[in-house]
Amino acid sequence: MENYWDILIFFLGGLGFIAGGLITARLVRPSRPNDEKLTTYESGEEPLGAARGRVNTRFYIIALIFLLFEVEIIFLFPWATVFGDAERVNVTNGLWGWFSLVEMFIFIGVLGLGLAYVWKKGFLDWPKAEIQKSEFKSPVPMSMYNEINKKYSK
Repeated sequence: MENYWDILIFFLGGLGFIAGGLITARLVRPSRPNDEKLTTYESGEEPLGAARGRVNTRFYIIALIFLLFEVEIIFLFPWATVFGDAERVNVTNGLWGWFSLVEMFIFIGVLGLGLAYVWKKGFLDWPKAEIQKSEFKSPVPMSMYNEINKKYSK
């Protein structure tokens, strides 16, 4: 139980540090609200429409696939620490090292099969938007555009 007191002290110290910074900032900063500051900020653009817009489900599929393969790193780290333990590998005459190496290749092989399956099913393909050609007829002749382009491209 004694070790947990150290953790509690560090946790409370961290909370105190954060609270102290927020309280100090609140006391020091000026408060001058106006209409511009109270508007919603959306990447420098004025927000249009409702905030609850539809999102393409392909974003979710890509995010899930990313998380699946990102978790691979979490499982490979313990493998690397065990495989890098020279004492454990030497005790078993190298048998432990070969076992962990084969185990790692099987694990990455299963993930590779998962990636091949996702790729084959087309979940990683993103449909390209069709470009619609404009039927606009300009009263300005094309030769004038070409002259302007030549003039400013130099």
